[in-house]
Amino acid sequence: MYWLKWDLNLKIRLIGDSLFNMLFWMYFPFMTLYFSGIFGKSVASMLMAVPPLISIFASLLGGFLSDRFGRRPPMLAGYLIQSLMFGIFAMSTNHWVDYAAYIGIGLGGSIFSPASSAMVADVTAEKDRRLVFATFVTGRNIGAVFGPALGSIFFIHHRTELLWACTVVTLLYFFMILWKIRETMPPRPRKEGKRGTISLLMKEQFTNYGVIFKDRAFAIYIAAGILVTIAFMQLDMYLATYVKEYVPAQPLLSIGDWTYTLSGTDVFGWMLGINGLLFVVGVLPVTKLFEHTSDRNVFIISSVLFGVGMFLIGLTTHVWLLFLFIIIMTIGEISRSPVTESFVSKYAPANARGQYMGASNLQYSLGRFLAPMTVLLSSWLGPVQVFGIILLCTLLSAVLYIVLFRIIPQDAPDTNAKLNA
Repeated sequence: MYWLKWDLNLKIRLIGDSLFNMLFWMYFPFMTLYFSGIFGKSVASMLMAVPPLISIFASLLGGFLSDRFGRRPPMLAGYLIQSLMFGIFAMSTNHWVDYAAYIGIGLGGSIFSPASSAMVADVTAEKDRRLVFATFVTGRNIGAVFGPALGSIFFIHHRTELLWACTVVTLLYFFMILWKIRETMPPRPRKEGKRGTISLLMKEQFTNYGVIFKDRAFAIYIAAGILVTIAFMQLDMYLATYVKEYVPAQPLLSIGDWTYTLSGTDVFGWMLGINGLLFVVGVLPVTKLFEHTSDRNVFIISSVLFGVGMFLIGLTTHVWLLFLFIIIMTIGEISRSPVTESFVSKYAPANARGQYMGASNLQYSLGRFLAPMTVLLSSWLGPVQVFGIILLCTLLSAVLYIVLFRIIPQDAPDTNAKLNA
């Protein structure tokens, strides 16, 4: 019950974020299906490629605003935008308005996210950040596990009511942040003689991110993150294809004359269930297990475990071995999650923490964008070769993490000085 000692900001945010993520996963997995039924699969696939691209720029904007005006303004703006978009979606009778509202919901979330992560770091001692971020990851993944099951009922049969529930929850969370959440941004020096015009703010944003992206160590961190995100995304991409095409129906349990048999699709569903369950029950124990392990070693262990676990899956079709290997790769995945935000919060200057959080999100956006290449490659390559490419991505990310932590000591102070200037 250590969370009872948390700052009030964190307690409110944990409850609010967990509740919102439950609602998020009740509608998000069904959006592609929804738009495919309206516009057709080919048009829907192009439409669904737009939100991740918009999220890149929205995340960078949210990070800049959180360092320029404080953590609360972009958090409030993000949830107000989401509340309005959910309301529009609920009232809409036009499918293009539905799509615009869906983009708006993602836009609000991307503006909110960097400021939210920066605020967690602001009010948490460095030694406690891994555990705090791990608790937030657990809250988010409770929604990821149970949300789709509830969404299969509510989104399909009571979509309007679900969207109104999302509208109310986000609006209540907006008012809770407005009334109860205090500002946590560290003091920053005032720049005399400069007016806060839109053009000046845009110039300042590009200048600040220019410094960040010229940071050699942080660029390596982003590159490593892109490679490992490509591998992580295969759980929903090539792994699904492999299991459905190559894993035959087989008995899971046999007792006497009774046999419980799983089809290939059932096996994949069980693998997803194991992955989701381990995320809920395993993040905090795994974080405690690696509590005294350096960020460098956690990143390396995570990449190697996930890559090896994924590659071993490509060598078998036996259901129990598949379950064992999904456990190995999931341990690699969950060991990394809390450390990622904790590392960025330590590496970034306090007055540029939001921008670094926003820039860090690029690894996920670009990784998700590149991840489908494995499905394309599977048209020419066999499973072992495709899983070998996935393993190579994780091993290259591990090498980049080794390089990263060799150069951080000499690079970090220079970067901080530039951003504080």
